[in-house]
Amino acid sequence: MNDRERTQAILHYEDYDRLPLVHFGFWDETPYKWAAEGHIAQEEAGDWDVVAQKLGFDFEWSPRFGANTGLFPPFEEQVLEELPDGSRKVLNADGVVVIEKDGATGIPAEVDHILKGRKEWEEYYRPRLRFVEERLVVSDEELARLRRGEWESPLGVSVGSLYGKIRDYLGLVNSAYLQVDDPALFVEMIETVAELCYQCTEAALEIGVRFDYGHFWEDICFKSGPLINPAVFRKKVGPHYKRITGLLLSHGVDIVSLDCDGKIDALVPIWLENGANTMFPIEVGTWGASIAPWREQYGRELRGVGGVDKRAFARDYAAVDAEIERLRPLVDLGGYIPCPDHRIPPDAKWENVQYYCDRMRRVFG
Repeated sequence: MNDRERTQAILHYEDYDRLPLVHFGFWDETPYKWAAEGHIAQEEAGDWDVVAQKLGFDFEWSPRFGANTGLFPPFEEQVLEELPDGSRKVLNADGVVVIEKDGATGIPAEVDHILKGRKEWEEYYRPRLRFVEERLVVSDEELARLRRGEWESPLGVSVGSLYGKIRDYLGLVNSAYLQVDDPALFVEMIETVAELCYQCTEAALEIGVRFDYGHFWEDICFKSGPLINPAVFRKKVGPHYKRITGLLLSHGVDIVSLDCDGKIDALVPIWLENGANTMFPIEVGTWGASIAPWREQYGRELRGVGGVDKRAFARDYAAVDAEIERLRPLVDLGGYIPCPDHRIPPDAKWENVQYYCDRMRRVFG
């Protein structure tokens, strides 16, 4: 069995020979810290596939193909202001003004957004959210390789974001107010983005390649719950998930993963009833996310990839062992593949991550 076959078997509750060792990438700083410590060469630090292979992982849970569902063309990134403390106000590709500073890690703070209402929507955003053939770029060589099926790990197709990017364009506060201040515009934004995602997904599926899973990105939850009212989400966004997952199913793709950080419990049933059946990355966080209570509530139709507390990598072998023991009953549920619950941060110790991969192989085949 290769990893592609293993993954399909696990997520369809079929027999398999061993668990694949799956990861979700690294903070940009992490491999360079490991290179400075002598674990890998400096020139290897920029190649996640090489780093992951040396640690003992099999593959990253990330779609390798898909059309561009973002702003096309994006805004030109530019420095708007140099600040006294050495930081900069920068306009990014989404039309968001962020604070950047050399050496800073994490997500830059947002301080302003071009998109504030209908005027900016019609002038700057709606024209950039139309489907054009140039959104799907694939070379003849890559297309031939895809069609030959030269993939031993699962091949995912990215199908976009139905609300997460809208939240990015508007900002959290503006997106909350817009639902009340201009509900017609709010719905128009959702419908415009959803139609683009549908057309991009359709274009990707029609190239004649067998994909193993579709993949949505959202990131619309915080540590205490969703950043949008679930009732609004079910009514306004849910049907668009159903339309896209139906399209995937018509092309033989019945596994659809949904990438959302934070406490997602209130949105899980909405995604599940609309065809997104594989939750990822199941952040353990301070709220203890796990596939177990969801499986008990929703049954075997709900699958999962993730749920490994990455914080164990900053501790010691005993912490890693305890985390692996915690996973045993979850793996036994079936339809679940453990994976670090987000990108591995710089406080992770190389030897702990390597030990995790070695122990996972011993424990799970």
